[in-house]
Amino acid sequence: MTPAVSEEWIRRIPKVDLHCHLIGTVRATTFADLARRAKLDLPEDPERIFADINSLPPDPALYRNTVIPVPQGRSAGEPEVSYSLFQASAWVIQSLRDADDLTRIVYEAFEDAHRLSGTRHLELFFDDVPEHLAALGYTGSVEAYAEGIRMAERDFGMTGRMIKGIDRSKSGAEALERVREVVDNPNEYVAGIGLDNLETAGPPERFADAYRLAGQAGLHRTAHSSEHAPSAQNTITCLDLLGCDRIDHGYYVLEDPEVVARVRDERVTFTVGSTTSRRSWRPWRRASIRAMLDAGLNVVPCSDDPGMFPTTLANEYAILNEQIGASREQLSRMAVRAVDASWLPEAERSTLRSEVEGVLAELDAAGV
Repeated sequence: MTPAVSEEWIRRIPKVDLHCHLIGTVRATTFADLARRAKLDLPEDPERIFADINSLPPDPALYRNTVIPVPQGRSAGEPEVSYSLFQASAWVIQSLRDADDLTRIVYEAFEDAHRLSGTRHLELFFDDVPEHLAALGYTGSVEAYAEGIRMAERDFGMTGRMIKGIDRSKSGAEALERVREVVDNPNEYVAGIGLDNLETAGPPERFADAYRLAGQAGLHRTAHSSEHAPSAQNTITCLDLLGCDRIDHGYYVLEDPEVVARVRDERVTFTVGSTTSRRSWRPWRRASIRAMLDAGLNVVPCSDDPGMFPTTLANEYAILNEQIGASREQLSRMAVRAVDASWLPEAERSTLRSEVEGVLAELDAAGV
């Protein structure tokens, strides 16, 4: 049995969160405040909706005979009425009314990461500008986000970057247009792009042109892969065709031993989350992460959508230890690897790496 690490140890290590969706960080209380001000017509109280977020499992036929068996039905304890993560996110987006709202939710995301998890560096996915905020445009919305990061840097001593989310349910031409917008309007806080939304909605090869442009412009690249489609091939496509320098999720790489061997040898970083809005899949997620660890893969924990699951990065570290069986040594390596996989400039990465390694050494010396 893996020895448990202490709450103090988890609390004190400086953490890096590389996979976190801005809309998914919004507090239930903030959603309630914004929704009431916007007079949204919601089926229930905003806090009740957040409490009942539960994305239901898809067609089970797609997931028969996988290496890690996927639950085929609902699990005990799920709410009677469920709201999907996408529906809740859409309501949150509708409740946003101006640049100050965008700055607020970014600042609160950093505040919660700092206060609840001791997060030192946070990278946030942000979505396309919604139609009702079109007057802000891309540059106006990004500047509003950047102001939230600047405030967090000042107040919490954190660093942060933004990841432009590429919605895979849309066309390759639309993705190319979104990336061109990023390239033509550079911002120090927008470090790269990331393919998101349900993996089954759009294969990665659809976005080759958009990713090629991003690479030519020096942007970092990641993608949600091998998360919903039970195939390791999508991850290979993301690495070889899209040029991704890390992969978000990646659990289904386990379907192909040759892919497992390759990503282990190349030390590809996978940002993994033990908690998901698809509650019935949480045991499968955790068993998959255990198998990835056993295979020697380079995994680092992330919070993903912490306000809506709910979870925290500190909680993800605790789950890794208590339920998945990751040792203190493995968790320490993850904390450092997350720094190395971050999209900070090398000088800042080096400084942060020294800080993380220094605190880990202090905790070891103190017997914490």
